[in-house]
Amino acid sequence: MLPGTLYFALESRIWTGGIAFYDPAAPGEVAGRAYLLTAGQFADVAAQEMHRAPDVDLDLAAVLRTGRARVGPGRYETLVLVGHRAGVPVLTFTAPWSLADVRPTVPSAGYLAMLAAGLREAHGWPPGRIAGYLATRPGAVGAWQPADIERLVAE
Repeated sequence: MLPGTLYFALESRIWTGGIAFYDPAAPGEVAGRAYLLTAGQFADVAAQEMHRAPDVDLDLAAVLRTGRARVGPGRYETLVLVGHRAGVPVLTFTAPWSLADVRPTVPSAGYLAMLAAGLREAHGWPPGRIAGYLATRPGAVGAWQPADIERLVAE
């Protein structure tokens, strides 16, 4: 679990609904999953989300020194040092803005189902817990009821 909030904003052309973002400064906890990657592997994953060619390493010095570094203007082009695990830095990427700076957007059923599958696989949560978690995220809250998300999880 990471400090902060998961929220949905903007709109995905592929998923046709709100996109998941992480605000590490907002109150709450976010379910995460860590992978032990080399700096080059992390750069490749980040490049895919940034819609860049995965052939350039990221300079991680700034994020490791300050906890946050913007490497471009795009929606997933801000690196965040979440903490350390067994002495290894835990890094992620998110938007340069905070939850307070953007209007939440309702995520699509397909996107929620994909996130639910990841939560089930990574955390072993039962459908009710997954549904309660996702239904309370900004963008989903009020638009998605836990029972509706639980049905997505069961499908």
